[in-house]
Amino acid sequence: MSPSTKHTAALLGGVLLAVLTGCGTPAEKTNVQAVGSEAARPAEPDGVAPPGLPGMPPVLDTKDVYSADRGKLSPVVKDFPSRVYVPNTNSDTVSVIDPATYKVIKTIKVGRQPQHVVPSWDLKTLWVNNDIGDSLTAIDPATGKTGPTVPVSDPYNLYFTPDGKYAVVMASMDRQLVFRDAHTMKTAKTLPVDCAGVNHADFSTDGRYFIVSCEFSGELLKVDTAGMKVVGQQKLPLKGAMPQDVKLSPDGGTFYIADMIADGIWVLDGKKFTTPKLLRTGKGAHGLYVSRDSKEMYISNRGEGSISVFDFARRQLVKKWRLPGGGSPDMGGVSADGKVLWLSGRYNAEVYAIDTATGKQLARIPVGSGPHGLAVYPQPGRYSLGHTGVFR
Repeated sequence: MSPSTKHTAALLGGVLLAVLTGCGTPAEKTNVQAVGSEAARPAEPDGVAPPGLPGMPPVLDTKDVYSADRGKLSPVVKDFPSRVYVPNTNSDTVSVIDPATYKVIKTIKVGRQPQHVVPSWDLKTLWVNNDIGDSLTAIDPATGKTGPTVPVSDPYNLYFTPDGKYAVVMASMDRQLVFRDAHTMKTAKTLPVDCAGVNHADFSTDGRYFIVSCEFSGELLKVDTAGMKVVGQQKLPLKGAMPQDVKLSPDGGTFYIADMIADGIWVLDGKKFTTPKLLRTGKGAHGLYVSRDSKEMYISNRGEGSISVFDFARRQLVKKWRLPGGGSPDMGGVSADGKVLWLSGRYNAEVYAIDTATGKQLARIPVGSGPHGLAVYPQPGRYSLGHTGVFR
């Protein structure tokens, strides 16, 4: 799929430069490692916030990192049509749903095994992660048309550093985190990792580090953003652990990591990077999504067809919604107005629309085979940190 002519290369460069771009078992002994300068870094005095990542837009409210995710859409995206983009991993397509009618209005052919649809840092482009196809396909959310296909090895998932400088490719099978120029996708640094199945991540409030889940070895990494190096690594205290989605709490003090074998979420102090505690939510916990008012988090339990609701202030589960007839809720996102939670049905070739006020299923929409990391777009927020839509 790599461009092979001067004309194609020129077109690619022009377009890209326009874009800124798996039941719990007895616990095992945890192996926590502190690596390099992070362990030796002195603690900040009480009440003094550490400096943020240079070049990162300052957080609007340090008590709520998602404060920019409410209200009006950014001028960049305000005229984009509201759509749900669904990557079908077995069909090599993206289904485009009109959320107003719950109908598939378009099917886009993309590369081999698309895993996630990821908004770029500057909100202007949607990147389809063609994992086995070793490429990224650009979609213009203003027109719905595809742009160039960029050669990228093993792009299982994609994130962006908070300063907008780099795209971070979760190269799962390659066992690498690859930092690429967010404009051109040219490799800036390849970081080999000593764990299997890097797949999801989220950044600290100040953007200076991020937590990465390693699905196949049951580990977590702590990565220095600017230094582009691993500064902490630990094995989760559960045999067979399979960590998935990662999400930062609104107050920035806690990272939550879904685990589809532990059937719940790990609660981690990111700064200290000590052994996390497990909160059971449901069989096959997989995706994590913060409500539009930052009060709750929706947890998709893929193994039992349910969604658990976690209250941030109370630090406990408060509800569980079950899909009528079951299902396999996986990855997705919340509508711009916060009223609908959209989730892919990974093993049922369908998408679910769920009322966030009542938990009622609003629609069950047939799509291609193996729907995975769908993106609801556009969304409020100043910039995207990647995945299916993590905005600040």
